[in-house]
Amino acid sequence: MIWYPYTQMKGMKPPYKITGAEGVYLHANGKRLIDSVSSWWSAIHGYNHPEMNEAIISQVRKFSHVMLGGLTHDPAERLAEKLRTMLPGTLNHCFFSDSGSVAVEVALKMALQYFVNRGETQRTMTLSLEHSYHGDTFRAMEAGDDEDYHFILKACGTSGNTVHIPTNIADLERAFADYGGRLNCLIVEPLLQCAGGMRIYGVDFLRRARELCDEYGVLLVFDEVATGFGRTGNRFVADLVQPDILILGKALTGGYIGHAVTVANDRVFAGFYDDDPNHAFMHGPTFMGNALACTAALKSIEIFERDNYLARVKHIEEISRDYMRDFTARGVREVRIIGGCVCIECEDSEVARGFQDFAYDRGVFSRPFLRYIYTMPPYIISEEDLVCILRVMRSWFQR
Repeated sequence: MIWYPYTQMKGMKPPYKITGAEGVYLHANGKRLIDSVSSWWSAIHGYNHPEMNEAIISQVRKFSHVMLGGLTHDPAERLAEKLRTMLPGTLNHCFFSDSGSVAVEVALKMALQYFVNRGETQRTMTLSLEHSYHGDTFRAMEAGDDEDYHFILKACGTSGNTVHIPTNIADLERAFADYGGRLNCLIVEPLLQCAGGMRIYGVDFLRRARELCDEYGVLLVFDEVATGFGRTGNRFVADLVQPDILILGKALTGGYIGHAVTVANDRVFAGFYDDDPNHAFMHGPTFMGNALACTAALKSIEIFERDNYLARVKHIEEISRDYMRDFTARGVREVRIIGGCVCIECEDSEVARGFQDFAYDRGVFSRPFLRYIYTMPPYIISEEDLVCILRVMRSWFQR
């Protein structure tokens, strides 16, 4: 049997069984559903996209995968070059992996070894944000701050290597004053903390973080697994403030295949490029640089740029703000909107209980969590379907 994620298997209600998908629609048990969450925020082109399909089929006919240990291939080389040319600053060095969580592990390991290679072995600490989420592998869990997902860490005791702070500049400055000489990196989900409750904060915090990282010699890491490729309305938040290490995943492949990349700037890469073999980065996921995933990513980026997806995201935000303007209701704590994300924070989780079935009955697939009812639709969504999602979200509170 399948062991499903984020749920108590005993008593779990049967999941909706998908028999097909096209555009923004999922087909389940003879019912057509608008996917309001883009398969965990990844399927930005929707489903069964003909160009994406053909690109992958074409690569399958050549080969599906070869290891990057001692081998290379055109899709991986072309994707690395494409990312080099589109990313800001000197974010030039791509380390591929097979999921966002692993890409975060790579970034954290990279930041630590960067300083170990320099002989600064006291820099063992990571600075992170309250309500952050960086994945479900162990080091990524420690960098995160969400006991609703990662309560298992209590079994290991409190870590002395990670400090979490709220998203205000005074606490940021205090943390650097207290720990600056022991930090190797500050890792953030820039502008939008997704799994922590779709929390939004300002770019001024990131600008000050960049200044403090420069002042104290600390690496700045942006986890844009969820926010990259337009979700906040920016192509990448890294276009606004440049990190030293950038992590991309989810929409990287248009939601077709799991893959991710940790991109280091010239400064970080130079910390490993050495005559000493012990300074090499000793990491290597089996499916890093998978040819099908790299091919999907290349086609996804081509469509993203050619079809001006940032304009689509802007339109999604405009419609959402207009439709949700002045919306208040009993049980609603706050409505938050940024780019292609709309979140209604409820007063408590009981208010959101039952919404998934309510939405299903009205032709929308939704997956609320905790006290958050939200949508992150595919960028190709029509105005009619977007308004349908928003109407269902509002009507839940107007029963």
